[in-house]
Amino acid sequence: MTFVYTAIESPVGHLYLAICEDKLCALSLGQEAKEKLFEQLVSMNPEAEIKESQSAFKIIIKQLNEYFTGQRTEFEIPLLFEGTDFQKSVWSELIRIPYGKTISYGDLANRIDKPGGMRAVGAANGQNPIPIIVPCHRVIAADGSLGGYTGGLEIKHKLLDLEQQKFTPTLF
Repeated sequence: MTFVYTAIESPVGHLYLAICEDKLCALSLGQEAKEKLFEQLVSMNPEAEIKESQSAFKIIIKQLNEYFTGQRTEFEIPLLFEGTDFQKSVWSELIRIPYGKTISYGDLANRIDKPGGMRAVGAANGQNPIPIIVPCHRVIAADGSLGGYTGGLEIKHKLLDLEQQKFTPTLF
C-alpha cells in the first residue's frame, strides 16, 4: 500500500492531504498538521510507503479553492474512510449537513439512530480523518457554543463564518 501526500496553503493555514487507492483518506490542519497526518497514515498502515506528489491532488485542490472562494458548497471527491462502523456512520452523516447550516451533537446522534449517544458521536466527530470535506465543523453544542475542533476553534469559527458569508478569505 502507498500513501501519497501533499501540502497546500489555505485561508485557514497549511492543509496536509493524503490519498490511498486514488481516494482521499486524510486531511490534517491546525497546529502540527504534518506530524498529525503522518501519525494518522502510520496508524492506518504501518507498512505503507509514504511519498509526496502534488500532481495527484489537482482535482482536490481545485475543489478546495472553489470552497474557500464561495463557489463550491459540496465536494465531489472519492473518499476512503478507515474507522469503526460507528465512526463511518457518523462521518457519512456529516456529509449530509447542508453548507452554511449547523446541527448539535444530539441532532447528529438522532440522525444515525443513536439517541442519547452525544458523547460517542462527539468522539467520532473528533476522529474525522477528512475535516472540511467531511464537514465536522458544522456540528456544535446544543447551547450554540462551538464545542471542539481538531484544527482548533479559530479554524472552526473561520469555516462557519465562510459558509455563512461572514468571512472572505485571502486566496491560496
